[in-house]
Amino acid sequence: MVFMKVAGGRAPVRMWADPDEVEPQVMQQLRNVANLPWTHGVAVMPDVHHGMGATVGSVIAMRDAVSPAAVGVDIGCGMSAVRTSLKVADLPDNLPYLRGRLEQAVPVGFGKHKSPVDPSKVFGLAQEGWKEFWEDFEWLAPSVRGLRARAEVQMGTLGGGNHFLEVCSDDEGVVWVVLHSGSRNIGKELAEYHIEQARKLPHNQGLPDPNLAVFVQGTKKMDAYRSDLFWAQDYARRNRAVMLALVCNVLRKHFKRIRFEEPISCHHNYVSEETYDGQKLLVTRKGAIRAGQGELGIIPGSMATGTYIVKGLGNAKAFNSASHGAGRKMSRTKAKKTFTVSDLEAQTSGVECRKDAGVLDEIPGAYKDIESVMAAQTDLVEVVAHLRQIICIKG
Repeated sequence: MVFMKVAGGRAPVRMWADPDEVEPQVMQQLRNVANLPWTHGVAVMPDVHHGMGATVGSVIAMRDAVSPAAVGVDIGCGMSAVRTSLKVADLPDNLPYLRGRLEQAVPVGFGKHKSPVDPSKVFGLAQEGWKEFWEDFEWLAPSVRGLRARAEVQMGTLGGGNHFLEVCSDDEGVVWVVLHSGSRNIGKELAEYHIEQARKLPHNQGLPDPNLAVFVQGTKKMDAYRSDLFWAQDYARRNRAVMLALVCNVLRKHFKRIRFEEPISCHHNYVSEETYDGQKLLVTRKGAIRAGQGELGIIPGSMATGTYIVKGLGNAKAFNSASHGAGRKMSRTKAKKTFTVSDLEAQTSGVECRKDAGVLDEIPGAYKDIESVMAAQTDLVEVVAHLRQIICIKG
């Protein structure tokens, strides 16, 4: 069901979540965004929850402006998935061994590669544009100029938190590879730098939340942000592509006849130039995927509740968007206080994954019910495939 209006907002806020089930602080964040003079409209996804400045699970369309906090600090964070020719029966009985080989290929948590990955030596990885991509590093914000070496060895790494690498099975028993990651430390550094720059601008003084500060079109600050933003989005896309190629090559060593279909990839923290209501707008999706007519996307649940491969229905009222996942229903701190390692073991039964206190904040019980989230957006996407985890790797 679509709720067409949120009281107290200047621009229209359309919700695919029940306002009665949304926390008051989240509703206030939505009103804050709706009242900004640049906001054309807001679409609220069923996985919406509190974030810095703008909620996670919101799509904000602005005229001639963009708020860095409405993109998120993990610029370009998103998903990739690929369907293989394997069946579940083809997988080895020793799943911990396979999980270990995958973790050796893709560093997780604070891990990084010992030296930068050479794209020309990774079988199956697209070779276009790598030289130009790294040459553009020198044009990024001065505050990150000394971070190139770190950015290079983090290219092709997973990170921690809710990022993951999974081997899954669809309902027909076909094996998929799914991963979730973003622009690593360099994206975070760029986001935080520009959020701070925006907060200092005169037109942003007196906002209800300083983190909603915007850059406006036609200014050098906006040009600098967009340049850095698009570079970080490209970093995130390439990061996932490297990891996916590394994982596929591990599987090739174990399964000589394995084949892979064309990968699916989508950002869910990014900015795009799009036209709605006859106007050219800057659309930020923070915890949301683009779901234009026929476009494929990926909507994960938690580390034991599956993932949906979806096809967009092109709903312009939602700015051609859909949710990016199940969304958290409790903070990481609350999850650690609420659940035990025994709860984690029980909730991830049947999945080869970490079952220790280090990932307790990622326990499935800390997330909203993915089935309810999917049921709330049947006018945004249609399901192509339903996946369940066999192996789940987290940092």
